[in-house]
Amino acid sequence: TVNVASRGITKDSLPSGSILQVVQVVKTDAWNTTSTTPVDVTGMSASITPTSSTSKIMVRVDLKWTIYGHGDIYLLRNGTKIYYGDAYGIQTQASLHGYGSGSYGTDYGLCYGGIEYLDNPGTTSSVTYKLQAAVPHSSSYQVAVNYSRPNENGAYNSRLASTITLYEIAQ
Repeated sequence: TVNVASRGITKDSLPSGSILQVVQVVKTDAWNTTSTTPVDVTGMSASITPTSSTSKIMVRVDLKWTIYGHGDIYLLRNGTKIYYGDAYGIQTQASLHGYGSGSYGTDYGLCYGGIEYLDNPGTTSSVTYKLQAAVPHSSSYQVAVNYSRPNENGAYNSRLASTITLYEIAQ
């Protein structure tokens, strides 16, 4: 065993690629929206303060969501959308997109949303990463988080959990 403190090893002396800190937020409650403009997914926001302006932040999102119609998920850093596709015509630029069909209120499409994005915020100030969701095509559509079908109390329904995990990585 090596006593790191007595050896004088600091975060600054760790090699490139070392994980300097980890922050995780776990969302266990149910949430949904029918908003045609992006709204915050309650409880899916995590903040980290990098120890160096050269550090990168690995953002890992494990999102359990269902959809009726078409819906989008967006990853934001300090309120600005990041990690999305190129502009093309009138298509939505999103981090994740889902589609589910069926009778509204009874059949949803189960989506699994995984995001893994290596970000370079370039700061030592607090950085907040969060998710937003929208159904930009129609307010009759719905995005739902952490339940497998509409929020009914039945043995065939499942309650799930979602996470955002941030890793500061030395450069």
